[in-house]
Amino acid sequence: MRLRVVLLSSLLILMAPWAWPQQTPTPDTSEIRAHYTKYEFRIPMRDGVHLFTSVYVPKDSSHPYPFLMTRTPYSAAPYGVDQFRARIGPSVEFEKAGYIFVIQDVRGRYMSEGDFLEMHPHIDHPASKSDVDESTDTYDTVEWLLKNVPNNNGSVGIWGISYPGFYTSASIIDSHPAIKAASPEAPMTDLFLGDDAYHGGAFMLSANFGFYWAFRPRTQPITTAPRPPIEYGTNDGYEFFLKMGPLANADKIFFKGANPLWLDQVRHNTYDDYWKARDLSRHMHGIKCAVLTVGGWFDAEDLAGPFKTFHSIDQNNRSIYNGLVIGPWVHGGWARWQGARLGRVAFAADTGEFYRQHILFPFFEQYLKEAGEAKLPKAYVFETGTNVWRQYAAWPPANARSRTLYLRAGGKLSFEAPADGESQYDEYISDPAHPVPYVAYTGPPNVPQEYMLSDQRFAARRPDVLTYASDKLEEDITIVGPVAPHLRVSSSGTDSDFVVKLIDVYPYDYPEESAAPAASASAGAAAATAAAQPPRDVMMPTEAIGGYQQLIRGEPMRAKFRQSWEHPTALTPGQMTEVNFEMPDVNHTFRRGHRIMVQVQSSWFPLTDLNPQTFTDIPNSKPEDFKKATERVYHSQQAASAVMVNVLAH
Repeated sequence: MRLRVVLLSSLLILMAPWAWPQQTPTPDTSEIRAHYTKYEFRIPMRDGVHLFTSVYVPKDSSHPYPFLMTRTPYSAAPYGVDQFRARIGPSVEFEKAGYIFVIQDVRGRYMSEGDFLEMHPHIDHPASKSDVDESTDTYDTVEWLLKNVPNNNGSVGIWGISYPGFYTSASIIDSHPAIKAASPEAPMTDLFLGDDAYHGGAFMLSANFGFYWAFRPRTQPITTAPRPPIEYGTNDGYEFFLKMGPLANADKIFFKGANPLWLDQVRHNTYDDYWKARDLSRHMHGIKCAVLTVGGWFDAEDLAGPFKTFHSIDQNNRSIYNGLVIGPWVHGGWARWQGARLGRVAFAADTGEFYRQHILFPFFEQYLKEAGEAKLPKAYVFETGTNVWRQYAAWPPANARSRTLYLRAGGKLSFEAPADGESQYDEYISDPAHPVPYVAYTGPPNVPQEYMLSDQRFAARRPDVLTYASDKLEEDITIVGPVAPHLRVSSSGTDSDFVVKLIDVYPYDYPEESAAPAASASAGAAAATAAAQPPRDVMMPTEAIGGYQQLIRGEPMRAKFRQSWEHPTALTPGQMTEVNFEMPDVNHTFRRGHRIMVQVQSSWFPLTDLNPQTFTDIPNSKPEDFKKATERVYHSQQAASAVMVNVLAH
């Protein structure tokens, strides 16, 4: 949904999908000023509310242009017809090609009138002019633009990342016929089932805390939103949230009732009507335009949303082009970074530039200008491990076959089921006072995006993490689509979390240069010169890339939701039960010589909130509710635990 960060000085840049990394404190707007004229309008909606809209029109009027629109809750700033942005489109290719760029403050945000509703529920059958939603607001906006902005060619495109990705999806439901192309990118789709708010019923604590500290309601139109600093008292997010204590203390100590949006997230801790009304995938019908849904394999905020959106559009709109693009990116990374690497993992190409130049730009050029043919497949996905772009006629690919990775005695992982007579279970003690961190380093209070493929060797060394690893692979194995843990567990408590991580273990002789950070030619020469000279002091050692345990996919599952998201049920202490769930899709090749690993643990802090391990209402839990629990994971022939995967036939 929303780029959740706590570094408030960079919050606006990260949240706004139109923003671009700035090399200087003052962005260079000269190119936009030279080629575009800016106008500002307050466009009337059917219920009388006016939405503030900035329009950038090409100065070259020799031919008509299509509209390319973004609707955002993060501000259409800068305000004033003489104030310009440094970037007004998805990339420089669009600005050079010429479009009429439209940036609109959504209802109830910044300079637009009306009341803001978090992830505004869609109204399938509006009965009057007062029944408004994002679809009707977009329809009215498009109708006004076509009639009042001269030199347009009658075609409209819409795009957005994160929260604006939601507005893109919502805008094309029962869409205006002039909308010819749309690209919802990292669209928040269902906040409880896998997007920003909850994963497996566990609250995404660190990211939501930082986001809602800055994202607050406003009582009247504003041009800037106050962003008071948070007094963390530490640069260690683990320490900060552990000292904060139970979840209720977040509001008691910090928010103090000032942000009802935070309270909504915390208090709606089951899949109730609040969340169901906001699940946009239930309403993706009446779409008349081509759609290109985009996401990143390492998106920490909205990884589930692109897949739910893509599949929902496919099911309800058979006559349009509906494509999916997933690359090796963090949240919104395809729009702002080169995409050549993430942390210590390299992708062998500038994947972000490739996407912007050869996928997104040709898509809009084809459908808004009839300028060539993009020749895009149904699914254009990057295969990590081999670092290759793949094109498929369906997602997941039709030639994928379901296989079962069994947890075995002695920390083994195998496609073969447990044999008769193997030990029945492994166990560990989960202590809420000493939860398992989600990164090895001292993480900041916000969520470092690198965690999505971070090294898991630190976790494998903990006694409260179970580790199962395959033998060295004799051939490549490509796993595609969703990953589904099927656990048989018991607990001495009445509730527990079970976090499952799928991991790629590099061989110990993996070459260091394959993971070296990218550098310029001059920097590389300087590094080579330095390396040729003997060290003058004792340096801090760095952990070798050989043996790296790369996180491929990880998700928590709160056991009380094992039977129903709406009606949680307690665990019976000591009684074995099934905990089955699905993790978001992957497209990863485990190379020959690597090993496949699965880790199981009962906390992932402070990425997710702490489970007291007693069956209680967690937002109102007390310190005395938090108890140690003995967790067992069974792996016998009669009670097997496993991870279901789809293996691609080579």
